[in-house]
Amino acid sequence: MQEALWLLVVAVVLISAAAARFAVRGTRRLGTSSQRASYETLHTANLAAPALRTGLHTDAVERAIPHLRSLLGTPGLVVTDTEGVVAADNVDRVHCDRIAAAMADTVARGRPGMLTLRELACGDTMCPLQAGVVVPLLVDGRVVGALAALDETAAAGLLRLSSEVARFVSTQLELAELDRSRQRAVRAELRFLRAQISPHFIYNALTAIESYVRTDPDRARQLLVEFAEFTRYAFRGHGQFTTLAEELRLVDTYLELERARFGDRLHVTLRVSPEVLSVQLPSLVLQPLVENALRHGLEPSERPGELRITVEDADNHALVSVEDNGAGSSPGRIRRVLAGVGAGDEVGLHNVDERLRTVFGDEYGLTIETAPGAGTKVVMRLPKSHAAVQAQ
Repeated sequence: MQEALWLLVVAVVLISAAAARFAVRGTRRLGTSSQRASYETLHTANLAAPALRTGLHTDAVERAIPHLRSLLGTPGLVVTDTEGVVAADNVDRVHCDRIAAAMADTVARGRPGMLTLRELACGDTMCPLQAGVVVPLLVDGRVVGALAALDETAAAGLLRLSSEVARFVSTQLELAELDRSRQRAVRAELRFLRAQISPHFIYNALTAIESYVRTDPDRARQLLVEFAEFTRYAFRGHGQFTTLAEELRLVDTYLELERARFGDRLHVTLRVSPEVLSVQLPSLVLQPLVENALRHGLEPSERPGELRITVEDADNHALVSVEDNGAGSSPGRIRRVLAGVGAGDEVGLHNVDERLRTVFGDEYGLTIETAPGAGTKVVMRLPKSHAAVQAQ
């Protein structure tokens, strides 16, 4: 009996020793404590990144915010956009409402702020959300939202840590914006290839040329030369930048062909500041605006058509406007056209707007003033200097 008990004790000791040795070896495989901490941090960040890469919207932030709070190690976390709270983790509505003004101030000023007990006091002396910090979220230097980390105290360390987490979130949001820009560029280029020469224009130009073949052969010959020059420019390498001077030459060629069709019904006024003729822009963005004015503004109208093209110097920008006194359109329809909804044969406007936004940024989209029967004015703002142009 004693011998059996002795054997049992020996077996337990051996098993315990083996287990301890395995545990030590397993710990070694995980690395040092600092390596394990780094692994946990990177792993948590990688769990948050995929959702944030889709943008600053509720579904994405709700999936990412638990991991962000784990990175901070705080009891609560709130993320807002420029309109208000997008998602909160372990923060109730009462506390969200109490910090709304502070977060709006951070978004407006683009600077970090501190949250005090006076702002967060909820009447519960045991509440862990008694202080905090608010830091802005930036995309390409533009404030798009804010992050508020709530804790029992708010020391300088929390502010530094929150700023680093906000920088990580901002980087993911910038990558999301880059992804959208690339997708938008692909879509815009496809539309560009499809719509750079309107079949409607080709038919009208050839019909106008044909009408002169017998009555005025010299005029027909000249129009054929103009048509060939126009198509040569339109079908050259795509995605290239050109100058305003070159775009205006193309527009002049285009209008020469259209005058053959409109005759005395079309009166064109061109006013150009020579200082901006060298400004560069994506090729073939001015002619579609002129074509849209003729086809959808002047052609449906029975009265003589006035077309005004103005190119002005505006400090760091060039302002290009195309204005007609034609049929006009409803602002709601124009918004749908620019959004790509029901654009139909007005796809040129949407295409130009999206190409400008893709190359220069969203602040460089088209501005359109119109109303039924009141004509249409389209304004295009171009930077005199831009990284996209300099990088070509």
